[in-house]
Amino acid sequence: MNTKTKMIKGLIVFTCILSLSPYLWAGNKKIMTTQAAKVIAERALVESVYGLKLRATEKVVDMVATSFEGRTESKTSAQIKGIKFEEVIYDAEKDVAKVTASVSLDSITNIDGNVMDLKNKVFRRVGFATSTQSMSGPLKALRAAELDAYMRLIKRMVGFTLESKTTVENFLLTADEVKIKVLATLYLAEVVDYGWDEMGDAYIKMALNIAEASVVLGENIINMDAVIEVEGHGAQEDDFKMATGK
Repeated sequence: MNTKTKMIKGLIVFTCILSLSPYLWAGNKKIMTTQAAKVIAERALVESVYGLKLRATEKVVDMVATSFEGRTESKTSAQIKGIKFEEVIYDAEKDVAKVTASVSLDSITNIDGNVMDLKNKVFRRVGFATSTQSMSGPLKALRAAELDAYMRLIKRMVGFTLESKTTVENFLLTADEVKIKVLATLYLAEVVDYGWDEMGDAYIKMALNIAEASVVLGENIINMDAVIEVEGHGAQEDDFKMATGK
């Protein structure tokens, strides 16, 4: 075999390798990230339709902002079927997946055991996920904002318990503590907007249509705005520790 023939064959082999390279280098990161985003979107739908239990506390001591402590926890568990994934977007450069999921049901037994006639209303929620730890900050902030919004909706809808204790000695304030407790269930909440500000902190605007909820629950909810809308916030970094010295 002469040199020219060898070169031609070598070039053909090299071209074939290049054409196959995307498949040779393909991995499971995109699949894993996308599937994780689907699970997050499914959770969001369950929380909206079936509901969630939420416990939260907020405390301020001596009216100093740096003494503020806030903790919010949520829990839900349900069987739900019929969820569809309407849109799946994967950003390969950032390794972040965004999934839009929806569900339409005749009725469902909610987290409180009450049957809700949903009349086939379409609920739609978005989920984000990543396989890269360094990219998780904005997504964690968004989830924190989501829980904050849930808590604020409950405070508006159900109310909260406030405990306050103040001590004055010799005409001077020596101790002051105020604590707010929230413990309730919430369902039928919908996300109307979300995003991140220039600092990377997340926000979520959540709404609850009172008239619609009244029909679904079979109850006449009075003395409420037609639509209750709140905004929750979540942060990426804990620079609060710098102020508290913790």
